[in-house]
Amino acid sequence: MRKLLIGAAMTMLVAMPLMAQAEEHGVMHLQSSDDIERVDQRLRGALEEKGLTLMTVVDHAANAEGAELTLPATRTFIFGNPKVGTPMMQCQGSMALDLPQKMVIREVDEGVRLEWNSPHYLAERHSLEECDLPLDKVAGVLESVASAAAGE
Repeated sequence: MRKLLIGAAMTMLVAMPLMAQAEEHGVMHLQSSDDIERVDQRLRGALEEKGLTLMTVVDHAANAEGAELTLPATRTFIFGNPKVGTPMMQCQGSMALDLPQKMVIREVDEGVRLEWNSPHYLAERHSLEECDLPLDKVAGVLESVASAAAGE
């Protein structure tokens, strides 16, 4: 019993900064010291491992270059699972603005930053309070995918 309580407390200590950040503005993040190609590769693998469909990757730096502008390597991965996203959109059609899910990887001075929307924040944004949705499970999957991509 004591080990269970200690484990629960440790989980809360780790999750609290992420939850507080999500309450602030809805953007979750992790940092990786690896290069963007390695993070990209691990993110693709983590999405596949979780059974999520990768729909496309937007290469913002390449798009900027095409407009004769510069931008550090920045990629948006668009992915999802219709079995999870569809009930959210059935609850509130405006969820289609934020689905499928996205995760950004971008080069920063410290390495590569991974960013994604908190599903709890999106539920608040789209007034999903009346719906019985597995938001904690979705949040856990997204955190797991980001952690794997970050190399944690």
